[in-house]
Amino acid sequence: MKSQKPTPPKLAEQFLSWLCKDELSEEILGDLQEYYAELSECPQWKRSFLYWFHVLNFLRPFAIRNFITANINNHVMFKHNIIISFRNFNRYKTSFFINLIGLSSGLACTFLIYLWVMDELAVDKFHEKDSQLFQVMENLKLDEGIRTSSETSGPVANFLKEEMPEVEYTAAVAPPSWPGFDNFTLSVDEKSVRAAGQYVGKDYFNIFSYELKKGNKDQVLLDKNSIVLSEGLAMKLFKSTEGIIGKSVALQNEREFIISGIFKNIPARSSTQFDFVMSFEILKDLQHWVNEWGNTGPKVYVILKEDTDIKHFNNKFAAFLTKKFGDNIIRTAFLQKFSDNYLFGTYENGVQSGGRIEYVRLFSIIAIFTLLIACINFINLSTAKVSRRLKEIGIKKVVGAGRKSLVFQHIGESILMTCFSLILATIIVLLFLPQFNQITGKQLTINIDHNLILSVLVITLLTGILAGSYPAFYLSGFKPIGILKGGLSASSWEIWARKGLIVFQFTLSILLIVCVWVVYRQIDFVQRQNLGYDRENVIWFNVEGKLKEHTDTFLSEAKKIPGVINVAATAHRMVAHSWATIGLEWEGGSPDNQITFQIAGVDYGFIEMMGVEIKEGRSFSRDFGNDYEKIIFNEAAIEAMRLIDPVGQTVKTGMGEKEIIGIAKNFHFESFHKELKPLFFILLKDGINKVMAKIETGKEKEALAELRSFYESYNPGFVFDYQFLDDNYKELYVAEQRVSTLSRYFAGIAILISCLGLFGLAAFTAERRKKEIGLRKAMGSSVFGIVRLLSGDFTKMVGVAIVIALPVSYFVSKSWLGEFAYKIDLRWWYFAGAGLTALVIAWLTVGIQTIKAARVNPTACLKDE
Repeated sequence: MKSQKPTPPKLAEQFLSWLCKDELSEEILGDLQEYYAELSECPQWKRSFLYWFHVLNFLRPFAIRNFITANINNHVMFKHNIIISFRNFNRYKTSFFINLIGLSSGLACTFLIYLWVMDELAVDKFHEKDSQLFQVMENLKLDEGIRTSSETSGPVANFLKEEMPEVEYTAAVAPPSWPGFDNFTLSVDEKSVRAAGQYVGKDYFNIFSYELKKGNKDQVLLDKNSIVLSEGLAMKLFKSTEGIIGKSVALQNEREFIISGIFKNIPARSSTQFDFVMSFEILKDLQHWVNEWGNTGPKVYVILKEDTDIKHFNNKFAAFLTKKFGDNIIRTAFLQKFSDNYLFGTYENGVQSGGRIEYVRLFSIIAIFTLLIACINFINLSTAKVSRRLKEIGIKKVVGAGRKSLVFQHIGESILMTCFSLILATIIVLLFLPQFNQITGKQLTINIDHNLILSVLVITLLTGILAGSYPAFYLSGFKPIGILKGGLSASSWEIWARKGLIVFQFTLSILLIVCVWVVYRQIDFVQRQNLGYDRENVIWFNVEGKLKEHTDTFLSEAKKIPGVINVAATAHRMVAHSWATIGLEWEGGSPDNQITFQIAGVDYGFIEMMGVEIKEGRSFSRDFGNDYEKIIFNEAAIEAMRLIDPVGQTVKTGMGEKEIIGIAKNFHFESFHKELKPLFFILLKDGINKVMAKIETGKEKEALAELRSFYESYNPGFVFDYQFLDDNYKELYVAEQRVSTLSRYFAGIAILISCLGLFGLAAFTAERRKKEIGLRKAMGSSVFGIVRLLSGDFTKMVGVAIVIALPVSYFVSKSWLGEFAYKIDLRWWYFAGAGLTALVIAWLTVGIQTIKAARVNPTACLKDE
């Protein structure tokens, strides 16, 4: 077999070719290759070493190329290209401004979305031990499937610390989201302030990196009578953060706590916001159920020791629980990385299935598409005006310019254009950032650091290269003879490529129009839907202080206030999950059923005030004596229980046996994302923690002022802090509302950029066909005929975009609506309307140019020839 000729090291040859003069490199390389072939008997490493040695030995001063002259030439050419670029910008002002507006709008959208995305990705990531910080999650096996919850039992924290050697720190937390635990009154002397607080375990500040300004993180929560305030709350109460350690603060005007520490205000990038913390041991004393394994509510956070295998730990954790509860346990616990819960907090049947990360991906795609639409404008306008640059390119090629230098010239022009756009985009971002923050509910700021600068430069550079690459290679590829003879014409591939880009632009625009409309209609649907109760002009506020002991007296007096239609007490806000149980028993029911029932603890008159209809039986009433042993189910509960003639039957609950006295019609107490759940009403003697009041329409201001005055005189030392129930309901859809608003803005910008490109192309088309227009007008063609001729191609392109976009938009809309249990129907006219809107916009955009061209005097069109 013939042996292969040994090949010298490629890197050495490339180095020599780069450093050596062109007229000498070929001869030197030939000699070196012959020398390398003579070394065929030597080991590979020795041949390579000797080859490199001779390469370096050949590089004498006379053989090295003159880099200084080359750099001077490069500098001169760079300066020349900059001058040519500015001349072209000045000469073709229309295309310059179209590209400037399009690219700056696209970059501004991209930068705003970039700021939002980076902020979302950074939420909860600031904790020092982020990689070791986990949260206990629970899967609950129910008849309807597995439900995943972040709430667990209070004793879990101590169990993990004592039984699991991999655990470094644990803390149980009663979060502010608990109804009745979300707002406290703190008082110092005569000053009272509303603040959000948490009951936390003693190692809380060892787990979370909330910086303590005063106090030791190992000691601030050792005493159950200690309280740790935020800087902001300390300033409200004492107007200072100095000298207040050891002072006392009254909680709910009932119990004194000693200030043991001050922490810096919680960062905006924390998913949990609060103003103060107290010892979890206090909650154990107040709520005994927190000490029981059978109840859930607290959240438990864990710091695992480094290098702990989380999969092995979760298996071990599950085995401990099985040992404690037995094999028939329906609750299984596991650890999930805490900082992942913000973006990946949605679970389906026990499996993580997404969350806010879906919106991060959605807006990232929108940013890319918006910038891509702007780049397509640049590409189309650059290739469309090729006839204006042909002479320049031909002459440069004739005098020796290589294709490489022409490519760099045109890409450089594109990058320069993008740099101008960057300046304008920066101004746009600075102007609109406050409004963007208001829409997104963020506190985004532009912090100039190396990461931001690098990201902006990379996005700008990539945009310039993307926008300029195709025109650069396209323009530099022409043959000089063909250019100077004037015999060039666009190939069919080039024409189809340009048309394809326009189709792509409008496909994206139509897709955005449809999605914006569908989102708007769904949000409007959930806002207007009859929920089964009346939430209009209903306020609620907490029961505290004197109200706890004299609720009935307060209610009866509040009803007399002008403008107050009705007042009632409750433990359920009627919005979102509140309190649930399983294990109800009834005649004919399976003892193993795991149906979850939501509990609405109420007082007399609440059901009537909220307008909940009783389908069968009756509501709670003092006319029937003691109704505390009675119960009212909703229709969904009766259906799940499969009861026939339920009124009069008894059920066994964790609160004893209760007689069914009524069936309430279903009402929506959770978002429309979820199916209606079984629920029952019970009367509460204790545990009523809210008052709801219905206010007469048109008298809100006066009634609220009177109610505030009465509340503060009746309940001294407490602030009248109320919320509208309708606002709470809207909060269920805050993410969708933001998506709807932002989508409208981005869709408008995408359509604007697309129309700018279409406007520019129409202008160039009219100019290129000036002679044809003149001849047609001279031969009697009408203005309408010429307009139809010039706009026909654009109409066809938008038509193709409509055909492509509508089925895609249907599947995208259907997928998004699939997240809702109750949703709108996708009507055909949603899609037809979007297509027609895009077509009308395109006609108006093109029509401005085509009518202008069609009205020109034919002699003006022909005299230039």
